[in-house]
Amino acid sequence: MLSAGQEISDLFYYLAENDLENMISYFKFKNIAQGETLWKEGEMSDQLAFIVGGKIKITKETEFKGREVVVGVFGKGTLAGELCILDGQPRATSASAMENSTLLLLSKDNFDKILAENPEAGMRLLKSLLLAASTRLRQAINRTAAMF
Repeated sequence: MLSAGQEISDLFYYLAENDLENMISYFKFKNIAQGETLWKEGEMSDQLAFIVGGKIKITKETEFKGREVVVGVFGKGTLAGELCILDGQPRATSASAMENSTLLLLSKDNFDKILAENPEAGMRLLKSLLLAASTRLRQAINRTAAMF
């Protein structure tokens, strides 16, 4: 059933094999073309994207109209958009494909279903999302400190 095989397993290294098999029906595969926008800053969104292949560019608008800064480039084996699934707030950034990309999408509703129906696996998944968020926060702190 897992057409991307090992590539998907690498994204979920923290889960037991049977966890992934039980949860895969909650995810949706999506292929996006180079240049396609996945989401825009300020939009409401309820999904995160595990990147199975390709590269996703994350940008943030600046105070200067029409200007943006690249705040991250994420590739195979990473995820993007985890904050919205955790806090329900509008997108803080925009995301677009730098090259043709394959994503595994998880909606907030399906994330909540995983937590309700399989709490142990859901908590392992939640822990990994928090780990990704905390790792990025630490990197941002280090980059900010390096500027001074």
